[in-house]
Amino acid sequence: MRNLGFEVNAVSNVFVEISVVLGRTTLPIHQLLKMGRGAVIELGANSDEDVWLLANNVPIARGQIIVNGEKIAISITSTMHKAA
Repeated sequence: MRNLGFEVNAVSNVFVEISVVLGRTTLPIHQLLKMGRGAVIELGANSDEDVWLLANNVPIARGQIIVNGEKIAISITSTMHKAA
């Protein structure tokens, strides 16, 4: 078996921002500025629709929201395949 210590150390310093997109909406900036804490913004999506998973703002997968008590998770339903 090969020693992967060097490769693992090199990868351990790589940071990836993971985001989940629940939906999108458009609203004027003046309306956004009027909103206070606890304001609700309606998104153009239904609760049963898949969400987008992004890595560094690049779509990598779709998934479904799973709620278990106070924990929220994403179950991946499909992945994006980049053309070669």
